[in-house]
Amino acid sequence: MTHGISSSSPFLFHHQSTVTSIKGRPRPVSIASLSAHPSTRFALVCSSSSSSSLSDMDNTSSTSLFPLHRCKILHLVRHAQGIHNVEGEKNHKAYLSPELFDAHLTPLGWQQVDNLHKHVHASGLVKRIDLVITSPLLRTMQTAVGVFGGGGYVDGVDAPPLMVANAGNSDRSAISSLNCPPFLAMELCREHLGVHPCDKRRRISEYQPLFPAIDFSLIENDEDVLWEADIREPNEDVAARGMKFMNWLWTRKEKEIAVVTHSGFLYHTLSRYGNDCHPLVKKEISKHFANCELRSMVIVDKSMIGSDSPTTNYPGKIPCGPDISSEAADENHSGNGVPNSSN
Repeated sequence: MTHGISSSSPFLFHHQSTVTSIKGRPRPVSIASLSAHPSTRFALVCSSSSSSSLSDMDNTSSTSLFPLHRCKILHLVRHAQGIHNVEGEKNHKAYLSPELFDAHLTPLGWQQVDNLHKHVHASGLVKRIDLVITSPLLRTMQTAVGVFGGGGYVDGVDAPPLMVANAGNSDRSAISSLNCPPFLAMELCREHLGVHPCDKRRRISEYQPLFPAIDFSLIENDEDVLWEADIREPNEDVAARGMKFMNWLWTRKEKEIAVVTHSGFLYHTLSRYGNDCHPLVKKEISKHFANCELRSMVIVDKSMIGSDSPTTNYPGKIPCGPDISSEAADENHSGNGVPNSSN
């Protein structure tokens, strides 16, 4: 059968992967660039002073070190091409068309999804991801399950599909929820709210039969109460919502998370970062995403927002015994008026 649809802050920096209440306003934080090796957790980072000039940065250390358990890896993805992208390219006024309500992916968009799906599987990235978070709009959920989901769904399997066949006029087979991360829908990472019908979502009760294995439990209202027909969300409010989303991530236990979201949300959120970095670093992070582009970032908890304990640290001194260092011994001798000596 086929189905259609009736009409205090974290620190974030770029990680080169092998691939790439809503009104709250947390403080902006900083971004910097990370090494290309996918297992690297320490990075070249920006100066911590917002007043530092480029010459100051050139004269100071550009490296920084963070405890591993205070870091998370994010794989940020913009949805694939939607019907609104095509019509909006022809005429910007098309974004006001009710016919583009909750825009679905184009056939070209599904080709983009297939290519990224092959990439994240061939690279092994999908096996490292603990959770996929998606904006609850049709185009983002189609992209999320198409990229990070399992293979084709087989009837009779004791697990619901991520997407049923032809969901959202996709002309696609059902997608399995086996051998892939869990999926969670989240309102905070939606696109610009208001005015454009393409950015208005359907009732959650309409999505659930189409995406049975996506968890919608964090969405409080069945109806879209956030979208307003005559008020477009200001850019600064989109950025503030993005900051709240970043802080919310620290309530999650997962360490490596994929986020499938929108161009405007990504641009205005990431533009709040990197103002104390070299201009090329800021540009690398905050430039507009292409359809179905993936960029990997590392978010660092510098303000004790998270509560995760280290899993690889080891306390040492087991069994217990004398362990004074030569440096400490020198300091003790110097304090007692004894000349330093080698230990």
